[in-house]
Amino acid sequence: MANAQIAVEEPLPGYWRATFDHAPINLIDYDTVRELSEFVTRLEQDPDVRVVMFDSANPDFFLAHFDIAASAPETQEPTRTGMHPWLDVLSRLSRVPVATIASVHGRARGAGCEFVLACDLRFASRDHSRFSQPEVAFGLVPGGGPMARLPRLIGRGRTLEFLFSGDDLAGSEAELYGFVNRALPDGQLDAFADAFARRIARFDKRAIAEIKQYVDIASLPDDAELAPTMDAFMTAAARPTTVARVQAMMRRGLGRPGEVEFDLGAHLGADDLPSAN
Repeated sequence: MANAQIAVEEPLPGYWRATFDHAPINLIDYDTVRELSEFVTRLEQDPDVRVVMFDSANPDFFLAHFDIAASAPETQEPTRTGMHPWLDVLSRLSRVPVATIASVHGRARGAGCEFVLACDLRFASRDHSRFSQPEVAFGLVPGGGPMARLPRLIGRGRTLEFLFSGDDLAGSEAELYGFVNRALPDGQLDAFADAFARRIARFDKRAIAEIKQYVDIASLPDDAELAPTMDAFMTAAARPTTVARVQAMMRRGLGRPGEVEFDLGAHLGADDLPSAN
């Protein structure tokens, strides 16, 4: 695909590695969503793939967040689930008959964090990964369904702490919360995640798919829980106070390489930003 943002390789039969590479900071835009949708379709249809590991070519950003300056396509094809394309990708990814692993160095915020939550397994750098849903600081409601996924994963109280703060959660803290399966020293993460994926790739495809199917019944939110969150996001995004706060942060460096993106949680707590109320 032209201007591909996701490089895919097959280290051994049954094991795919998908690497995000959208310079400079792996912002998610509509091309990212399209490529992910096409990739999920391949996972749904391939009879042999057993495991896929997602990682990033940028050691500082796994997936920064959605590119708020991106223009929406003029026409939009109907999605498989009937939901917004981003929710469609996340819902289908969480149910593919394949083990999905997010191996996270750097930052996964907003939609990037939502993508990580839709994966089956999350391994993170203990000292060099950050997770956040910063939407509350802009007056937004997260649109990709973390309110439905997180309580099942880390409980109600920690979910509200995470979503109300809009601040970064370090890999070491994410492990304590149960947000990620494991947090490892930065230099050990890649080898661990790769070895784990290679182990799964040796096992039976049907057994993997059936195990995941039964775990999904007990743990995944229904699509009916996800769809209203995107409606709430869109409504909030149109409010003048939300627009003002987004514009103020863009002037400071939101969406560009630099200190704001590196330490977004701290910058969102600044007293001199326009009120989100």
